[in-house]
Amino acid sequence: MNRAADTWLIRKATLPSGQSTDLLLHDGVIAETGTRLAAAGAQVLDADGLIALPGLVDLHTHLREPGREDAETIGTGTRAAALGGYTAVHAMANTEPVADTAGVVEQVWRLGREAGHCDVQPVGAVTLGLGGTRLAELGAMADSAARVRVFSDDGHCVSDPLLMRRALEYVKAFDGVIAQHAQEPRLTEGAQMNEGAVSGRLGLAGWPAVAEEAIIARDCLLAAHVGSALHVCHVSTAGSVEIIRWAKSKGWRVTAEVTPHHLLLTDELAESYDPIYKVNPPLRTATDIEGLRAGLADGTIDCVATDHAPHPSEAKDTEWADAAFGMTGLEVALRAVQQAMVETGLLDWAGVADRMSVRPAAIGRLGGHGILPAAGGPANLTLYDPAAAPEPVDPAAHASKSRNSPFRGVALPGHVVATFLRGTATVLDGKATS
Repeated sequence: MNRAADTWLIRKATLPSGQSTDLLLHDGVIAETGTRLAAAGAQVLDADGLIALPGLVDLHTHLREPGREDAETIGTGTRAAALGGYTAVHAMANTEPVADTAGVVEQVWRLGREAGHCDVQPVGAVTLGLGGTRLAELGAMADSAARVRVFSDDGHCVSDPLLMRRALEYVKAFDGVIAQHAQEPRLTEGAQMNEGAVSGRLGLAGWPAVAEEAIIARDCLLAAHVGSALHVCHVSTAGSVEIIRWAKSKGWRVTAEVTPHHLLLTDELAESYDPIYKVNPPLRTATDIEGLRAGLADGTIDCVATDHAPHPSEAKDTEWADAAFGMTGLEVALRAVQQAMVETGLLDWAGVADRMSVRPAAIGRLGGHGILPAAGGPANLTLYDPAAAPEPVDPAAHASKSRNSPFRGVALPGHVVATFLRGTATVLDGKATS
């Protein structure tokens, strides 16, 4: 695998705090910071005008391998992640076979190490086969080489309250976290999009906000009762934000994520009947977007997670009712967050670093990531040009094997210039290095 040299002198980078500094990367760490640094033999990168963020961390990525390599592989998915500024991703468990045993999570972990574009931390299934009836091998996955700490049946809700309680109790022993896909199945049978005025006009079965909010409320209470850690996946309604805010005010161990598409896109896009906009949970209303942005800004929602969900073209190029749920997101997430949160004044770059790196790394129990650039720290960095002119998103140019981006043709600001994983450039001048 060809890589750029591992000693780098990055000149005049702007830290998330706003301070300008040089960064010397050597042997996988930031060896030195300061002004007018020098290092014989180092490759020099002029970062004047670039933000030096800690490498981004995604808590919610579908890499599809093993079993669905027609949609994505660990190689293509992590290459896409690096191009988006990510140095670590959490790979969800709904593979084929399901990642519900130590053997499967170790396979995913090893394939990630071999690909080398970014670190891959497997997420284990909560229940066997995502079936929702029996707990998976949580302890064995936690003790495996992959050291799984996050468990989720994402794509399926752990709807049985007793099973959810048992899962929360089990992972408490090793400081694990249950990441819940909050969707009451009885309230969403046959649902196609957000329940509201648009679904009524289009004649599509509605997906009520309460189906999400009821599960979140229940699980917050269960987490408090057990004293364990709950993470809420892809929050999509303003009501959900309020429930999570209430739970946090109690001091309960509850965290949450929001996707870039739920920060920018509304259910009105379904008027086109284009399945590119079909996603689980569905796109909601402008009022929900306002609540989600406010929740991310004030820290009620801890982080941005992509829910990168690649699908082959035949799964999306069909009638709405038959199309698969899901959108890609790794390569545009940071640009989308700049538009939704930075350019609206809701977050500064320190806030972006916190929500897209520091907090997701902490929630995922991921050492070596989510650390602000400083001397002695790991050289996991993203150099980002926020002043780059907005350019339309072109999914055909993406590294992902799939093209189901809801942002196709949308002009988003910013540009990832370089990504460094332990001091090695995985992306340079906006292009993958291998």
